[in-house]
Amino acid sequence: MPRALLSVSDKTGLVELATALVGAGYTLVSTGGTLATIGAAGLPVEPVADVTGFPEILDGRVKTLHPNIHAGLLARDTAEHRSVLSAHGISPFELVVVNLYPFRETVAREGVSLEEAVEQIDIGGPAMIRAAAKTFERVLVVVDPADYGRVAAAVAGGDTGPLRAEFARKAFAHTAAYDAAIVTWLDSAQGEAPGKSLHLTLERAQELRYGENPHQKAALYREGDASGWWDGMTLHKGAELSYLNVFDADAAWRLVHEFFDPACVIVKHANPCGAALADDVTEAYSKAFSCDPRSAFGGIVALNREVGPELADQIMSNVKADVLIAPAYTQDALDRLHKGRKAMRVIQAAAPGRDGFELRRVDGGYLAQTRDRVLGLGANWQVVTRRKPEESEVRDMQIALTVCAYTGSNAIVLVKDGVAWGIGAGQQSRVDAAEIAARKADGRAVGGACASDAFYPFRDGLDAAAAAGAKSVIQPGGSVRDPDVIGAADEHGMAMVFTGRRHFRH
Repeated sequence: MPRALLSVSDKTGLVELATALVGAGYTLVSTGGTLATIGAAGLPVEPVADVTGFPEILDGRVKTLHPNIHAGLLARDTAEHRSVLSAHGISPFELVVVNLYPFRETVAREGVSLEEAVEQIDIGGPAMIRAAAKTFERVLVVVDPADYGRVAAAVAGGDTGPLRAEFARKAFAHTAAYDAAIVTWLDSAQGEAPGKSLHLTLERAQELRYGENPHQKAALYREGDASGWWDGMTLHKGAELSYLNVFDADAAWRLVHEFFDPACVIVKHANPCGAALADDVTEAYSKAFSCDPRSAFGGIVALNREVGPELADQIMSNVKADVLIAPAYTQDALDRLHKGRKAMRVIQAAAPGRDGFELRRVDGGYLAQTRDRVLGLGANWQVVTRRKPEESEVRDMQIALTVCAYTGSNAIVLVKDGVAWGIGAGQQSRVDAAEIAARKADGRAVGGACASDAFYPFRDGLDAAAAAGAKSVIQPGGSVRDPDVIGAADEHGMAMVFTGRRHFRH
């Protein structure tokens, strides 16, 4: 009679799976809460302590770490191993169902104590998973409740063979991700950011249409057991996503969620070409699109409010967007968005996360850094000119600085009344970036705010901002020529704020 060992933290689908196993003739062996759940369902189940002849001790830290368990998992289907098991009165296991203590979820809770975190470091679970996965030639190991249906079908058919190698691979990936989460937490607890080592376990989440160019293959990977907004998104319409669709959409979605007011961001080639805040999201879209309609063609439109029919009509009447992302759509809006442009992707998604490191490949390794953060008024902002900014100017400076931080360096952004009318991106010269921003603004930012992602090394950049009509400037400061730049701002009657925080983006 085949035996199954079950010990799970997540009880989802447990009773249904146990019922299927009993129906297929399996003897069930279990521990703790898993044992209680199976028993409460009226199913026959044997306690692990009866198999080991030893009670659970040390508050449950030791219960399955015993030869009667691990020999039953690690024995190969050979005459020699069968003889050893027989000599010691040990029966083999043919199936193991284990998922681990919720360590990642525990340490993600605010205020979690060291003791709480340590007690969620599973020892027996990974040991059983790895032992069973090593013996996949005869043992099926199951770590994901989403696979229970396939397991039930396999045991009903009397053959788990087709699943064993696939599930063993999944099991080792599962324990690798678990250990990586523990290392990351220990580094964080010791103030290491980035840590002494980075342990990445990446699971392919989605194959992509192609890479940056059609001849390149690409896929989207998720980090271990983690999840991001891409995992829960709904593609309501459109062709499958490409590498650049994902890359640019992620940039747009992150930027639009920097704002609390109704907002729209339009991104093209990883840089915003339009951004606006307004009283409602329809107005925000109209203004963001007006920033640079030519560059908006084929771009990413990100909105932080529900899309209704009026807004859907506006989007469909303007030049084509490759991707549209919003937190929700009315059914009427979806109906209108489906009437044309078959390739345009319409995505519904939750807000993006803000944790983790940014990684970039270099020869033989990776660059890693913490994410950039744009701090608001009061976070070391220092007015350095004779004139102080008015309240409306402060708001425009904050918007300009936020958009600037999401724009490739060198970057200059001109904002007036909540709209980024001029965005100069990716220039080797800061003056060139200012001139591009001024040309795109075309006089619409006169009286508004200018943001620079780094300090002005000379006053010529400040003079260019004044020529574009900016009345206030926000920049990090820190140049040896700051006095000259401050003097230029005073000459022009501008208000200028130093933040002490650079926002380069490469």
